[in-house]
Amino acid sequence: MICGVDEAGRGPLAGAVYAAAVIFDPSRPIAGLADSKKLSARKREHLALEIREKALAWQVAWASVEEIDRINILQASLLAMARAVEGLAITPGEVLVDGNRCPILAVPSRAIVGGDASVAEISAASILAKVARDAEMLEMHARYPQYGFDAHKGYPTAAHLAALRAHGVSEIHRRTFGPVRQLLSAP
Repeated sequence: MICGVDEAGRGPLAGAVYAAAVIFDPSRPIAGLADSKKLSARKREHLALEIREKALAWQVAWASVEEIDRINILQASLLAMARAVEGLAITPGEVLVDGNRCPILAVPSRAIVGGDASVAEISAASILAKVARDAEMLEMHARYPQYGFDAHKGYPTAAHLAALRAHGVSEIHRRTFGPVRQLLSAP
């Protein structure tokens, strides 16, 4: 059984990094899978429902802002990926991971650069991770509307950077990321 794994949210200045793991049921194919970044939010939502309904197993996990700041974003991404795989109801025979590094797992794994565009299981994982992270950022927008998380999802857009300068750093901002760190160290 092949498991696809991908993450969402390495680049933002705020919020957790998410990962998902997906094992497909070969008798229930899903059409239209692609790298989550290439799909509209509406298409991702539609596909996420279908993935959760048709997959043999799937799991979404995350690493917190505190973990990101403590161990760095790469290690936090790998931690979230490991948590997603470990949370599956079925143990996969092999794990295919988008990118050039694999988390430490109890099962064989292989990194595939561009896997989110070429391996259906990884595409599905990228969609589930992105949908889950976007949902979290909408919840964070309700708590911190002054930052505009509903629009930029925590990425370092001009609007987000302006909101950071105007309102300061919130508890969900990653303190080790350059723009946030600079604000915190400013006199």
